Amino acid sequence: MTVLDRRSLNRATLARQLLLDRADLPVLDAVAHLCGLQAQEPQEPFIGLWSRLRAFDPAALSELLTGRRVVRTHLMRRTVHLLTADDTLAWRSRHEAMLRQRVVGTYRGELEGLDFDAIGAAGLAVMADGEPRTMSELVRLLTEHRPPTTGRPAPHAPGRRALGELLIPALLPVAQIPPRGLWRTKAGVRNVLLSSWLGRKPDPLPLDGSDPVGQVLVRRYLAAFGPAASADLRAWSGIAGLPAAVAAVRDELVTFRDERGRELFDLPDAPRPDPETPAPVRFLPAFDNAILGYQDRSRIVDDEHRGLSVAGERAVLVDGRAAATWTVDTATVVVTPLRPLTRAERAAVTEEGRAMAAFLSEGESDRVRIAP
Repeated sequence: MTVLDRRSLNRATLARQLLLDRADLPVLDAVAHLCGLQAQEPQEPFIGLWSRLRAFDPAALSELLTGRRVVRTHLMRRTVHLLTADDTLAWRSRHEAMLRQRVVGTYRGELEGLDFDAIGAAGLAVMADGEPRTMSELVRLLTEHRPPTTGRPAPHAPGRRALGELLIPALLPVAQIPPRGLWRTKAGVRNVLLSSWLGRKPDPLPLDGSDPVGQVLVRRYLAAFGPAASADLRAWSGIAGLPAAVAAVRDELVTFRDERGRELFDLPDAPRPDPETPAPVRFLPAFDNAILGYQDRSRIVDDEHRGLSVAGERAVLVDGRAAATWTVDTATVVVTPLRPLTRAERAAVTEEGRAMAAFLSEGESDRVRIAP
């Protein structure tokens, strides 16, 4: 079985993530290809798309949000993602068990003994009028008018935070509606049911126990992130129950090994560039899935810096690897190297940083500072 070294995996990831060459895709197609963008920080998807698309216009993404063709919702790993409306409706039910398990794992003591089905039904009744609500407003209305029902006596009533996170997103399929997430806009989270916002309920799971959505997730993930191991697929989605879906499509896939000996799966015709292909400097947003989309992140991040994206650090890729972090201070892009940069690398980082500064300031500044 062919062994793909770290550099080969790096170039494949950059190609799939549209980071090797900026793409000419429409914004909606890019969001779909990437299987969504992590978006708990509302402005970060704009940075991610600017680094991936030629002539990216942030107004195009804002228009997709207000036009309800792109949705902010909790999905993979119980984190907020920006997804196409079609993918949101197709994938939500397949993630529901994971969403519930993760909130229960966080608040197990407070949620023990509660009747989740009854609470979910009560929450649906409150939200059925289509009025946007914050999590705290939903919890207040629910506890005032429809107290949580228990299947057996609970040791104590759940805290408002625990109950809110059980409802959103574990029990209620909701969208975070604009102006949250629009370009250069600050706004709090207001939720409406997906069925109200998109005009129909999420697709139900098949009754026969088959897993067509799981098989779609395998193919779509590999198109955007492959070659990858089953553990990487699980780390990206948060779903543990995908081995059967991998087995179902295995005959469609090609297999490799990485340098650790892990079996990697891939689509046969997906790009796997020559490992010596030059990789341009790219500025990544916080929590970018090019890093978080894997269990083994060594294809992009050195082990000693593994936690940088989890901590919300924005990474700068130099020769395809995380070589610096970056922030913005008074319209200046400030780059902090993680290793010494050559003169040529500093020049390339400065050039891309100037373009990033101009994008974020809408042309008012192109200042870059590289810290010692």
